[in-house]
Amino acid sequence: MTVATSEKLPIDWVTLIYMAFIHLVALLAFLPSNFSWGAVGVTLILYWITGGLGITLGFHRLVSHRSFKTPKWLEYFLVFCGTLACQGGAIAWIGLHRIHHKYSDTAPDPHDSNKGFWWSHMGWMLHEIPADEEIARFTQDIADDPFYKFCQNYFVPIQIVLGLILYAMGGWPFVIWGIFVRLVLVFHSTWFVNSATHKFGYVSHESHDNSKNCWWVALLTFGEGWHNNHHAYQYSARHGLQWWEVDLTWMTIRLLQILGLATNIKLPPTTATATES
Repeated sequence: MTVATSEKLPIDWVTLIYMAFIHLVALLAFLPSNFSWGAVGVTLILYWITGGLGITLGFHRLVSHRSFKTPKWLEYFLVFCGTLACQGGAIAWIGLHRIHHKYSDTAPDPHDSNKGFWWSHMGWMLHEIPADEEIARFTQDIADDPFYKFCQNYFVPIQIVLGLILYAMGGWPFVIWGIFVRLVLVFHSTWFVNSATHKFGYVSHESHDNSKNCWWVALLTFGEGWHNNHHAYQYSARHGLQWWEVDLTWMTIRLLQILGLATNIKLPPTTATATES
């Protein structure tokens, strides 16, 4: 893979304008006329649906790493929830994440943390990076699936439809909070996994990169903050390996298992629960 420094990479103006628009509209939430407790409640529910069920459970643990299996209808539902997070198309998200793990914290890593906090947090998305050209090679298992292609190509129209539904339910406060504020919250929570957990926290296992276990990112992302554990055992459906490492997504997978909806669950060896130096 050809690698270029961030200074030499061209700006991705579409993404830059897209991100700026969402963040600027979210600021309208500070207007008293756009506040309601109902809107806050909708935001929190959608934060869990899109960030927890969609990104963490669906995009990440289920599809990116295939750490467990579900019926196809449930996989599609979780991928659709992830699409509502509006972090680009499902195929691109999954492909870039797989590339990250292949090259973690080395030059070909899309959000190599050695390039600084800003770059790993969101700077990398604002440039046309070489990894974009590698997505197809890392997503051959899903690239031809009609549902995945639909989610890849129409994630913005899908969000607009959700916005119309929220407007019908509660007017502009529901739209401002349920769409824009919620997207900003889910964006940055997800990005903290790329940035903060490669800078802050403790190391329990050898992972050959900068990944760390960061408790506050785990709280924001339903268990994704136990990142050193994850990079050491990428295939594992469980990220919180110690009793104090609360992993709400792992609890969700266990519930799905009890209901017969999660099978072939992959876990690290039992010795992984013992802290390593």
